[in-house]
Amino acid sequence: MPIPRRFDRRPPDRDDTRINDRIRVREVRLIGDDGNQIGVLPIEKALEYARERDLDLVEVAAESKPPVCRVLDYSKYKYEQEQKAKAARKHQKQVNVREIKLR
Repeated sequence: MPIPRRFDRRPPDRDDTRINDRIRVREVRLIGDDGNQIGVLPIEKALEYARERDLDLVEVAAESKPPVCRVLDYSKYKYEQEQKAKAARKHQKQVNVREIKLR
């Protein structure tokens, strides 16, 4: 009976998305829950804006200056991102390895 290999498993993927108090910048470009751009705000005002609507402040583009954040429901956002990744894997081209015998 073979022994199961436990070391072959990948560690679970960590979610590196910064939300709410994990965002560590002074100012952010805020996009509201309706998709309209609110403007560049201090992080405190952006967090207050999100809390008033009982939603999360999610950093969607950390590389831009200032970082872009959206006000949305994080669990819904995470689900949509997982579905997009799943669809991308589904439509990915499969690589077929062909075997050639040489004599």
